[in-house]
Amino acid sequence: QVQLVESGGGTVQPGGSLRLSCVASGGVLGYHAIGWFRQAPGMEREGVSCIGRSAGDTYYSDSVKGRFTISRDDDKSTVYLQMNNLQPGDPAVYYCVTSRTPTPPCAIIGGPGLVRSLEVWGRGTLVSVSS
Repeated sequence: QVQLVESGGGTVQPGGSLRLSCVASGGVLGYHAIGWFRQAPGMEREGVSCIGRSAGDTYYSDSVKGRFTISRDDDKSTVYLQMNNLQPGDPAVYYCVTSRTPTPPCAIIGGPGLVRSLEVWGRGTLVSVSS
C-alpha cells in the first residue's frame, strides 16, 4: 500500500528557510513522479513542485521558482523540498503527492496535474511565516 508521510513544517520569519521531507512507502519512489502541492485557508490548491524518475525532470511553479528546490533520495525513499527566502505568500499546508500507477514526466504533469491527477496524498505539514 502506498503511503506518504510529510514532516518539516514550522514557523519562520520572512526570508527564512525550511526543509520539508516526504517518506514514501509502498515502493513507488523508484517508478513514479512525486511532488508537492499546497493549500492556504480559503485558497485553491496550488501545485508547487515535482520530481520525476529521470535526471533533470523537475517542475516548479512560477511563484516558487528560484527559491524552492526539490530532490529525492531513493535509498531513503524520501523526497525533500528545500524552501528558501520564505515569503508571506508561502504559508499553507503542504502535501506530498504521487500516484499508484506510472506517471508522465513532471514537465507534463505540471502544477494542475499535481493538484488534479495524482491521487495519493499525505496528511500534510503546516508552514507559517511570521515576523
